Amino acid sequence: MISTLSVFLQGAIFLSFLLLFLGMVFTFLRLMKGPTLPDRVVAIDLFTSLVMGTISTYAFLTGLTIYLNAVLIMAFIAFIGTVAFARYLEKRALK
Repeated sequence: MISTLSVFLQGAIFLSFLLLFLGMVFTFLRLMKGPTLPDRVVAIDLFTSLVMGTISTYAFLTGLTIYLNAVLIMAFIAFIGTVAFARYLEKRALK
């Protein structure tokens, strides 16, 4: 499907991939630096969102919508993980 896309659209997709990768690099640095556990959890959540954006962009580029199922599952798992962490912090704060 790449050959049927216009030059402008191919450039926009390439730029999207570049910016998503750059975001992943900075998010990974925040994940390693921390300094607190909530900072790291937010970084993991952002990293998951960036991966979902990358997969969605690739699905658009190739025209294969099957990848969007993986994005949907990743979004659900990331949401459950964030809610579980919030409940953990809430219970820890009550003690």
